[in-house]
Amino acid sequence: MSPRHDPADLVTRARRGEARAVALLISMVENDGPQLREVVEALTPYTGRAQIVGLTGAPGVGKSTSTSALVAALRAKDRRVGVLAVDPSSPFSGGALLGDRVRMSEHATDDGVFIRSMATRGKLGGLAWSTPQALRVLDAAGCDVVLIETVGVGQSEIEVVSLADTTVVLLAPGMGDGIQAAKAGILEIADVLVVNKADRDGAAQTVRDLRYMASLAARDGGSGEEAWTRPIVRTVAARGEGVDELLDAIDAHAEWLERSGEGARRRRRRAEAEIQAVALRTIQDRIGDLGGSEMLPRLAEQVGRGELDPYAAADRLIEALGSQPG
Repeated sequence: MSPRHDPADLVTRARRGEARAVALLISMVENDGPQLREVVEALTPYTGRAQIVGLTGAPGVGKSTSTSALVAALRAKDRRVGVLAVDPSSPFSGGALLGDRVRMSEHATDDGVFIRSMATRGKLGGLAWSTPQALRVLDAAGCDVVLIETVGVGQSEIEVVSLADTTVVLLAPGMGDGIQAAKAGILEIADVLVVNKADRDGAAQTVRDLRYMASLAARDGGSGEEAWTRPIVRTVAARGEGVDELLDAIDAHAEWLERSGEGARRRRRRAEAEIQAVALRTIQDRIGDLGGSEMLPRLAEQVGRGELDPYAAADRLIEALGSQPG
C-alpha cells in the first residue's frame, strides 16, 4: 500500500490542513472501497467537534449564494469551514452537475475553506449516501463549521435534518414557497427560516405567512427548558445583506442545543441512524451475494408459482444470511 493512500497517514495530513489529503479521504469514503472501514476507524477519535449546519429549500431560492455568503461571514470570524454541496446526478451515468464549486469560486484560494461537491447517485432525500462519512472527514480535519447544501428537490429534502445540528430552510417571495413548505412538512424541520431575495415584492407577505404557519407547527423544545422559537431572517444573499443576522441566529440555536440537552439527543439519534444505515447496507450486500447464488432465484420461482408466500421466502433468506460468515 502506498503511504499516500494509508488511512492513518492521510488523517494525520488532513489534520495538518493538507487539502489534498482531505480530498483523498472524501474520495475514499465516496467510492465505498475496501479501505472504508480503516478510514472511518482512523477518523473517529478526532470527530464530534464540528458544528453541522444544513441548508435546504426549493430550487431557485438561492441556496448556493447563501452558502457562499455564510462562508464569508464565518471566515470573517476566523472559523475554519467545510462545505458539502450535494448536486443532483444522472440516474443513468451517475454523473453530477457539480456546479457549486464554480459558484463558490471566490473561496477557492482560502486555506481555511474546503468545498466538495458530491453526487447523489440516484439517492433520494437530497443527500448523497456517503455524506455522513464525508462529514466525518471534514470534522476530523479541523473544520469548526460544516455547511451541507442539499440538491433542492422539494419534498424529499427533509433528510438533511438527520445529519445537521441546525437546519436552515430558505424560501423566496413570489415562488409559492409558503404553501409548498407547509405541504412538504419543511417547516417542521426548520430551526431557522430564511426569506432570501427579500428585496423583491412580496417579501413582507412571505414573512407574515411564515410567522403564522410557524406558530402552528410545534417542535420539541428540550426537556426542562424553553422551547426553541424559530427565527425568521430576511436576507439578500447576493449582496451579503442579512447574512450576519443569519449567522447570529445559527449561533443562538447552537447555544440553545447545548443548554437544553437537545444537541446531545440529536447527536445520539444521528449515530443511531448511521449505525442502522451501515447495518442495512451490509445486509443488502449479503443479499446481493446470495442473489448471485441459486437461492434467491429459486425462492423467486417458488413465489411466482404460488408454492411459497413472499414472507416465508424472506424468512428463509434471512436464515441463510444468518448462516453466512461475518
